[in-house]
Amino acid sequence: MAEHPLWEQIGRGFVHHYYQQFDVDRTQLGTLYSDCSCLTWEGQPFQGKAAIMEKIASLPFQKIQHNITAEDHQPAPDSCVLSMVVGQLKVDDDPVMGFHQLFLLKNDSDKWICTNDMFRLALHNFC
Repeated sequence: MAEHPLWEQIGRGFVHHYYQQFDVDRTQLGTLYSDCSCLTWEGQPFQGKAAIMEKIASLPFQKIQHNITAEDHQPAPDSCVLSMVVGQLKVDDDPVMGFHQLFLLKNDSDKWICTNDMFRLALHNFC
């Protein structure tokens, strides 16, 4: 079996670390963002580590569990990695919901950080 390209290894490693940390203690995710990072959460924009962490910490649930069903990774300009995640999540006693999340990762001082993060629940309202 051929080894995965480096950018795919970086993307997979980041994604799995992100959701593991989110599920265990999301208040510790700040190390994955910088003061220049941007988050769009269900259409709401947040910029900078402090604003992003304030949003993540204020989410109205006690426990969460993510299940990744698919992930794709691509090399991006400036030695970045683009990662798209599709999965399901369960919060507290709510039903399971689908979600999509996109990360743009950049190496900063020998550490991979998330410069851009977009999250949406996969809710469908068909008329």
